Amino acid sequence: MKTGGQLIVDALEANGTDRIYCVPGESYLAVLDALHDSTIRTIVCRQEGGAAMMADCHGRLTGKPGICFVTRGPGATNASAGIHIAMQDSVPVILFIGQVASHAKGREAFQEVDYVRFFGDIAKWVVEIDDASRIPEFVTRAFAVATSGRPGPVVISLPEDMLTSLAEAPEALPHTPVETRPGEAELDALEKLLNKAQRPFVILGGTRWDAEAVARMRTIAEAWSLPVGCSFRRQMLFDHLHPNYAGDVGIGINPKLATAIKQADLVLLIGGRMGEMPSSDYTLLKSPYPDQMLVHIHADAGELGRVYRPTLAINASPSAFVEAFAGRKPAATPVWADETPKLHAAYLDWSTPPESGPGSVQMGPIMNYLETMLPDDAILTNGAGNYATWVHRFHRSRRFATQAAPTSGSMGYGTPAAVAAKELFPERDVIAFAGDGCFLMNGQEFATAVQYDLPIIVIVVNNGIYGTIRMHQEREYPGRVVATDLRNPDFAALARAYGGHGETVEKTADFAPAFERARASGKPSIVEIRLDPEAITPTRTMTQIRDRS
Repeated sequence: MKTGGQLIVDALEANGTDRIYCVPGESYLAVLDALHDSTIRTIVCRQEGGAAMMADCHGRLTGKPGICFVTRGPGATNASAGIHIAMQDSVPVILFIGQVASHAKGREAFQEVDYVRFFGDIAKWVVEIDDASRIPEFVTRAFAVATSGRPGPVVISLPEDMLTSLAEAPEALPHTPVETRPGEAELDALEKLLNKAQRPFVILGGTRWDAEAVARMRTIAEAWSLPVGCSFRRQMLFDHLHPNYAGDVGIGINPKLATAIKQADLVLLIGGRMGEMPSSDYTLLKSPYPDQMLVHIHADAGELGRVYRPTLAINASPSAFVEAFAGRKPAATPVWADETPKLHAAYLDWSTPPESGPGSVQMGPIMNYLETMLPDDAILTNGAGNYATWVHRFHRSRRFATQAAPTSGSMGYGTPAAVAAKELFPERDVIAFAGDGCFLMNGQEFATAVQYDLPIIVIVVNNGIYGTIRMHQEREYPGRVVATDLRNPDFAALARAYGGHGETVEKTADFAPAFERARASGKPSIVEIRLDPEAITPTRTMTQIRDRS
């Protein structure tokens, strides 16, 4: 006989869980007590949204479900931001929520929420466990649901009395991974389409990739001379300095790349959904009927034909697809072989940062410095805002599992993601980018980095405004500024107050020595860049946007 709390921990251990992210609550004290005697590492966070985003980063970088525990009511609703990210980004996460006791349910008891209704549209599966003896069944099923097909978040509600009750339950067994593989007929059909194509293009996206699959994709691209683009915030799926790489298919796309995709006669979409952002509001690939022939490869049959009608639909995970197709070769030298290097050259030109701009701090030289300083396995994280353009456009990713950023455009992600990434890979450099508004949404997780001695470096690009919103505001309602100005703390002093290292950059030349001091400190660090708000994009000033020039 074991308590429900003990059965939860047993089921997590059986499914290979090695760490969890949590904010403690009295509603699941029985689980915390069971964790005391477990080998599972417990990372205590400062706010449930940050904890859920750490779990998302865990799932994003490892492919295994990130596990998060929060308490009922405010704890659960705070965590919903991370669950929404995981859903839109197809990341495996399991959120456990302490729930009110069974006898109080339905009475609007203290902090009571109906989680099936609340999370119904932003989670892949939501369930409440009423019988402790069924915990092994439900937890193992949660791992299967979170990782199969299109991965996503699962939410499990745990009534407090169920966790303290004693039950006899079967021993928990690990979930069985489900792989979807392409058939030979589908591979033959794809080979025929490629041999007939004149202007093919490949777009990589989604999850369920690993380093081996990325390497096999590179082999396929080389064999077929295929130009390859990566979907929005999936840049780690292809080496940016490889001659077949054509650029990122996301916000602010290179116009030459956009033209190439629109003029393609065959598009291979592998792993991704090609939603609103990467499709440029469904203009690169028109929905529901693309101008190009479309081969859509996706692990979830429900995604095939949902937004686009494909010429050929292949229900397979990216890793299984590239493994099956890697041995196929073109019948002759592809007619497009000479065009692929031109697209790569256009990418190199597009991803070369400008040397000048308004103000005394220039982000272009800073990005150039980071490109020469950071090793290929450095992990870069960020949330959302105009500052992220500098990362996505000018950082040239080389390896898999080096990027954690929300395709859902959620602010506040970079700092908690960096904490999780450094905890997972302590030997690697982890750099978080954040705007001033973005950082202060989950900046309290810097305290978590200090508590666990995780020397992340957070680069806070401080321009004193909600930059993206101000940019749109100035364009649509010039001269009518409201609700977009910010008065910020001294971020370097804030870092020191937390027990970390802080630096302030007010001139371009200050950045390199400041960054090197932060790196050498061995502490979690904040490097604050005080950027002129005129420098709102790499190519246009705020004045130019306001004047529509």
